[in-house]
Amino acid sequence: MNKNISDLMDDLFEAANTKTALFYNDVIKGLRENPKHLDSKYFYDAAGDKLFREIMNCPEYYLTRAELEIFSEKTVELAAALSRDRDSFDLIELGAGDATKSTYLLKELSGQQMDFRYIPIDISANVIENLNESLPKVLPRLKLTGLNGEYFEMLEKATSLSNRPKVVLFLGSNIGNMPVDRVTEFCKKLRKHLSKGDRLLMGMDIKKNPKTILAAYNDKSGITKRFNLNLLERINRELNSNFIISRFDHYATYDPESGACKSYLISLDNQTVQIGEEVFHFAENEPIFMEISQKFSFEQIQDLADKSGFKFIDQLFDSKKWFTDVIWSAE
Repeated sequence: MNKNISDLMDDLFEAANTKTALFYNDVIKGLRENPKHLDSKYFYDAAGDKLFREIMNCPEYYLTRAELEIFSEKTVELAAALSRDRDSFDLIELGAGDATKSTYLLKELSGQQMDFRYIPIDISANVIENLNESLPKVLPRLKLTGLNGEYFEMLEKATSLSNRPKVVLFLGSNIGNMPVDRVTEFCKKLRKHLSKGDRLLMGMDIKKNPKTILAAYNDKSGITKRFNLNLLERINRELNSNFIISRFDHYATYDPESGACKSYLISLDNQTVQIGEEVFHFAENEPIFMEISQKFSFEQIQDLADKSGFKFIDQLFDSKKWFTDVIWSAE
């Protein structure tokens, strides 16, 4: 028996309440710890999505341009490496965003009349809604199934849709949004969700001049600052909090030895903030850790493939060799 409208509305409210509860629990947990931290996955509400698109257009933010160069100028090589030896497959993108880069690949595969389904996965419901609306206008014949949720939960759902070979895209150096020890753990977990022979294309930012890297996360126009502060605004909007945004500032740092670029929000004075029934004290100059953006050496990349159960297939670079898209096969 089909559900009536009232039941469907109840389901939607329950889903929304569950997401809010998870958001609240993660925020409270992070701010209770020492040092305080917030989960960067919550950057991406509608306002955060818009700000990140602005960041990608900043002159200092080279990452998007470098990977876009690879996808726009080496599309044929990418398509060949990913689709080789298979008649049909599912193309799954983790953290799809606006799919600007992957659209080049989608157009190439469609032009070759490849039999594939595109399955974008994103934590932002706003992103999936936009893709479901925009991509069919660009590629009317594209088979599209958008999934909103956490990477591995949605990857399990995606792999349950068919038994065809999988090609997973993980672009934009998203793999760098976790400490080095967790990168290996993540790749091992990703391998467990794939079958032997499935392929992974992963964007990775290469270690380079420290000033170039730091500028990318501390742009002169202050968009990255607004992007970080927007998370406090989101907590205010959705969790009944009272952060005074002007009493926090953005600070970025890069360690060329470890390759870790980190972003913080700094409390500008002694203050208290209430979130629901919880009250938190912030000392003057106390940091809230917001995000890491890890950079890699070529040796680290090869070692990561070996340790996590993948075999190196190919590697493409932008013209400056600042960024690479590696292609691995699940062993």
